[in-house]
Amino acid sequence: MRRRSLLAGAAGGLMALGAAPAAARGRRVLHVRPGDSVQAAVDAVDGPGQTIVVHPGTYREVVDIPAGKRELTLRGATRDPRDAVIVFDRANGTPKPDGSGTYGTAGSATLTSAAPGLTVRGLTIANDWLRADHPEITGTQAVAAYVTGDRSCFARVRLLAHQDTLFADTTDLAAFDRHLYRDCYIEGDVDFVFGRATAVFERCRFHTLDRDVAFRPEGMVFAPSTARANPHGFLAAGCRVTSGAEDAAYKIARPWVPSYETTAWPSLVVRETELGPGIDAVEPYTDMRAAYPWQSMRFREYRDTGPGAAITVPENRPQLTDTEAERHTRAAYLGDWCP
Repeated sequence: MRRRSLLAGAAGGLMALGAAPAAARGRRVLHVRPGDSVQAAVDAVDGPGQTIVVHPGTYREVVDIPAGKRELTLRGATRDPRDAVIVFDRANGTPKPDGSGTYGTAGSATLTSAAPGLTVRGLTIANDWLRADHPEITGTQAVAAYVTGDRSCFARVRLLAHQDTLFADTTDLAAFDRHLYRDCYIEGDVDFVFGRATAVFERCRFHTLDRDVAFRPEGMVFAPSTARANPHGFLAAGCRVTSGAEDAAYKIARPWVPSYETTAWPSLVVRETELGPGIDAVEPYTDMRAAYPWQSMRFREYRDTGPGAAITVPENRPQLTDTEAERHTRAAYLGDWCP
């Protein structure tokens, strides 16, 4: 299947935690090497500002970074993020082994983090659960990374899944947690970048997958669920949207207004981004529910390029003015945080 062949390039075998920490710049560094797990390294972190170095290999496990592991850095040991792969395979509807129900969307994640100040760099995080392998399961959301916590930074990270790849969220409904995703590759099909966080995507590539379905759209890149009180939702700046599907098979976004937060006012700005032919230029947005039409949301574009950015029906492509664009920058969204 597509996902498993994608992951096959990494060196096989489970990796292990080297028991002896090393010191770098006065901070504790834990190395994960053949024979154990990434989670074991996370569990061994005993103070803020520590680093876990993940050496090449495929780590088939679930990794949970709790809020107490503050200012943690999780990074690959090489320059190529394909060398170190953290992957698991469960979905929203996957039954829990203890019979207590299913995992739910957030619980399906391969990597979960609630730690403030998290940095993830130079590795791959994937959920290779496939709909075709599990026709009995209807809850097909399968998250690669579920991220909450303020000042979460991902750089040169590959995030791979199908539906709901990246859940960029906040610690609670009243929080405006800030995330930065820089030079990342994010792949999926339905709502594959979604959530409530204030999230800046800088120089990222979003790649839409081909689906063997007769309907259109095949999927949507973004599904923000920004709190009404939050002036900043998702910002994609200087990015690219590429596609493995047919031309015009995908939408840029649809708004997600969760049943547990019906006052949400989703916000998305896509600026100076190259939109490939896979995006429907005539109708680039759609609704998730008729009660919350996308036209009433904070969806805007600014100086986008490419065939998917062609403005053929102006009312379907709300644009920022130059003055408005000054309020939608990395600095404006991240405030006093300079990662």
